[in-house]
Amino acid sequence: MFDEELLIRALEEENMDLFRSEFIELHSYDQATFFARVEEGLRARLYHYLSPEEMAELFESLDIEEEDYQDILAEMNPSYAAEMLSHMYTDDAVDVLNELDKEQVVSYLTIMDDESAKEIKELLHYEEYTAGSIMTTEFVAISKNQTVRSAMYILKNEAPNAETIYYIYVIDDDKKLVGVISLRDLIISHDDVMISEIMSERVMSVGVSEDQEAIARQMKDYDFLALPVVDFQQHLLGIITVDDIMDVMEEEASDDYSKLAGISDLDSIDQNPFSAAKKRLPWLIALLFLGMFTASLISRFEDTLAVVPVLAIFIPVISGMSGNTGTQALAVAVRGIATGDIEKESRWSLIMREAGTGLITGTTCGVGISIIVYVWKGEFFLGLVIGISLLISLFVATLAGILVPLVMHKLKVDPAVASGPFITTINDIISILIYFGLATIFMSYLL
Repeated sequence: MFDEELLIRALEEENMDLFRSEFIELHSYDQATFFARVEEGLRARLYHYLSPEEMAELFESLDIEEEDYQDILAEMNPSYAAEMLSHMYTDDAVDVLNELDKEQVVSYLTIMDDESAKEIKELLHYEEYTAGSIMTTEFVAISKNQTVRSAMYILKNEAPNAETIYYIYVIDDDKKLVGVISLRDLIISHDDVMISEIMSERVMSVGVSEDQEAIARQMKDYDFLALPVVDFQQHLLGIITVDDIMDVMEEEASDDYSKLAGISDLDSIDQNPFSAAKKRLPWLIALLFLGMFTASLISRFEDTLAVVPVLAIFIPVISGMSGNTGTQALAVAVRGIATGDIEKESRWSLIMREAGTGLITGTTCGVGISIIVYVWKGEFFLGLVIGISLLISLFVATLAGILVPLVMHKLKVDPAVASGPFITTINDIISILIYFGLATIFMSYLL
């Protein structure tokens, strides 16, 4: 922990020496945490006390809402902001610039030094959520036709600007990726050994247009610290590091959870109730109309309810249980698709497994509620109808929960949009039809 009060007091008293002596010793995460808490007026002094290079290290650890980057950069002098961006790792600078207007991006790129601007421009052209958009160009590459001694010389010169040096990638004369060597193997090898003799040719890479979610799964499966990014001709373009993949995994998890909850965006906690309501209303309105459809279905069975009014008591049980079961199966499917587990397992075996699960849970709950209704109301056939309705509803709801996301995934649609509220409402409709359909058929036994 750090002494936040001391740092704020140093800013308020304009004691630059005290502030720098304490602040510079902090970890970049703690610096970013402090920066995010400081009021705008005091933050202005930070820009005078810290160099653009020092601010760049802080900015890379900053965890704020995407729309806030524009406001913070507006507080800085444009030249200061541009120089800070040029000192950031290229992929981090691109993440920040992607949140700005095109005019602002052009303005900052114009002020930057030519080399930094060129590297950033190259990454800005790649489509969002692809390997190209999250890779960094700060890496160490060596030639296969050089010795360990010369490779170590290159490594020592380029390491200060590289994002990681644990993997050193090997290229040929055409800049094509041909191998990889670990820092450990490079250090322990004899100075006069050729790189081609000690490198591993079994190097795994990803295409520049590959989806970031698939890359995250790949890095998780193989426990890589970094992955090289190549074009269609195998030219080495950049690398993706594990810290970027952790951000991707958090982003994808947040996105999937948002959709499962039926909300467009859960990345931020809205302070404005109107903004929060705006995000939630589209789904709620759609579900409202589906709910009205469910109500209209029940109205079609008014005659059945009029004759056997006790049926109304168990409507919440039937619809609630089927909705819960469907959501459980949905969660299994969405998680399996997100982690890639479903790709390793036959879809047919997964469907059969969930169908068996639905049958077992449906039978257990159906028998249980039949006994409860018989003991409570003393009506055997009423308990039987409710029990059979619950059995069939849970079985169908489980199948729907597993089939809907699988079909959507097959159609290249994000299965997370088959959200919990949506699948619950659909299963409500199905369960009501089953319940009242059976009750109408066997109504003569319920009188």
